[in-house]
Amino acid sequence: MAKRDSVNKIFKALADPTRRQIFHLLVMATTAMSLTQLANQVDLTRQGATKHIKILETAGMIRTSGQGRERFCMANLEALTEIRDWLAYYDKFWTASLKRLDTFLANS
Repeated sequence: MAKRDSVNKIFKALADPTRRQIFHLLVMATTAMSLTQLANQVDLTRQGATKHIKILETAGMIRTSGQGRERFCMANLEALTEIRDWLAYYDKFWTASLKRLDTFLANS
């Protein structure tokens, strides 16, 4: 149940184009970026960016830390492993189903 909840949170986080853009920026940066830098990159106020960051953080897709008055964000690519595992089940299911269909059609 916990894994399903985690996958749901990740999909919710990825459902918004701004959050996908923020995550992409953090992945490409390969280092922590300040909340102010992220807000400027996606043309949001700091408050608007904070709302998106909280959803990404709740989904486990980013980690935040504070230094003085500034918050820094870094991508957590391990979260994508859960999505890959979730998709792998369906990939196996459809691959097997299509093979059975191919076999059936070849024998008909």
